[in-house]
Amino acid sequence: MDIVDSTTTNSSPVPHPLTGQWSLSITIAILMSWVSTLSLLLVVPIHDIPLIGLIIAIFGRAFLHTGLFILAHDAMHQNLLPRHRQLNHRIGQFCVGLYAFLSYRKCRMNHGKHHQIPAQVGDPDFHDGIHPHPVWWYFKFLRGYLSLTSFSLFTGAWIGIFWVGDTALHIAPLNILLFWLLPLILSSTQLFIFGTYLPHRHGTTALPANPLTQPTQLLWSLLSCYHFGQYHWEHHRYPQTPWYQLPQAGSNPINQPLTT
Repeated sequence: MDIVDSTTTNSSPVPHPLTGQWSLSITIAILMSWVSTLSLLLVVPIHDIPLIGLIIAIFGRAFLHTGLFILAHDAMHQNLLPRHRQLNHRIGQFCVGLYAFLSYRKCRMNHGKHHQIPAQVGDPDFHDGIHPHPVWWYFKFLRGYLSLTSFSLFTGAWIGIFWVGDTALHIAPLNILLFWLLPLILSSTQLFIFGTYLPHRHGTTALPANPLTQPTQLLWSLLSCYHFGQYHWEHHRYPQTPWYQLPQAGSNPINQPLTT
């Protein structure tokens, strides 16, 4: 199923010729950072880490974990490697599997429906039309991506991770909890709050963002949800724009027909 956005426009900014190279470089950087920080933090004694360092490590890991889903999301739009379709989707499948053992195919189908009918009943990312409270909406959001099969795989995988880590690798379960499982939970709430709830809470797609000129504003836009909170409207209008180019999407005067 191809990802299309039938709600906004039939045009998209022309990708920069180096977009594929930049996207691949950023993908490698996020994956290497995710693996290296996890490998380091799993073996560090918790009592050797000061409280502020522990907080930074947990939230830093959550940010990197969110990055895995952002990479998979860009792959769903053929934005990671625009010229290499199969490799693009294989990387996306790897990232979403590493994120939470999810089905890339199901995520891609759900996201396609989201772009077709955003912020209304029937959109897998929207509430059910009866329970708009963010807590109920969050659990409905999770159910949309975790089928019974996926949830069984997810549960079994985490049991296996804790068991192998404790018995075979002698990794403290607390380290796995704090630096792997907790960042995943924080990441899911980050994606929901900044990438779904806030942009769509009024039953519409967020309005175009005012240009952010201050470095602190751009930094917050990046840290909150890789620009998908601040520039959610831009993503819906220009779905072929990679996440790191969203702040410039609305100011790009050159358009081309949308091909997905």
